Amino acid sequence: MQIIVRDNNVDQALKVLKRRLQREGVLRELKARRFYEKPSERRVREKAEAVRRGRKAARRLAQKEGLLPAPKKRVVAGPPRR
Repeated sequence: MQIIVRDNNVDQALKVLKRRLQREGVLRELKARRFYEKPSERRVREKAEAVRRGRKAARRLAQKEGLLPAPKKRVVAGPPRR
């Protein structure tokens, strides 16, 4: 992975790097590998993740078909106006 630093803006490049690591799941992987996980625990975790993914896919499909209301748009508050 390569991040380009433009105009000596290291803070922005670091922000981009963290976002990419987060998106690719590298941070989650590091956290998971910090301690040994028994094979039985791994199977339980992976099955729970699969169930979660299936529910999420079913929910999105139901929303797409109009059976469930679409999620509300999040409003992000910006800086106060004067």
